[in-house]
Amino acid sequence: MTAGIGHNRGPSMERGAKWRAFQWQKARDAAMPKAIPLMVVRMHVARAAQLGLDYPTYAAVRKATGRDIMGLLFSSNALRVVRAEAPQMPVARGEILATLRQAKKLALVHAPLQVDAIKTANPVLDAVDRAPRFTESWGDMRAHLGRFVTQQSLNRDQVLIIGDTGIERDWSTAAQAAGYLDSTRYFAKGRAGGSGLAAG
Repeated sequence: MTAGIGHNRGPSMERGAKWRAFQWQKARDAAMPKAIPLMVVRMHVARAAQLGLDYPTYAAVRKATGRDIMGLLFSSNALRVVRAEAPQMPVARGEILATLRQAKKLALVHAPLQVDAIKTANPVLDAVDRAPRFTESWGDMRAHLGRFVTQQSLNRDQVLIIGDTGIERDWSTAAQAAGYLDSTRYFAKGRAGGSGLAAG
């Protein structure tokens, strides 16, 4: 049964849960190569740069999901679009998004922002939809996010969510996305250093 809002996601009380988790981790570790070939590391460093990510963050997603990141999903807060009368993101953020390669640039916008206005004012975005409402149930949030991601021909765990608030961090868990990254870290000058990734 899926944990709902308010669930503390504590350990399962089902018998044998710890043993199964131990065995799963052991099998996963055994399946992972002990050392990543230098050529692969170089490819991953280059791919991280295409996505505007530091290498540790990109590597953490690849390790957790086994997939490449094919979509970056930004909240309107992360893009610093907060007023309906000023629907364009700051120039610096738009320029960063324009440099991204081989990944869809997606956005979810909070009311009263209008989806069409945001898309028109920010053509660098590939797709825009409304953000889940604060009053939506966990299940409705999951369905809304899943539908939007699927419409972009992506799997949920191929999408990294970049946001600003606790509720936006919850999108990652609800959507079973690749992970969550704080927008301050993503848009930081240079974007180098350790991972600020939260698992999805």
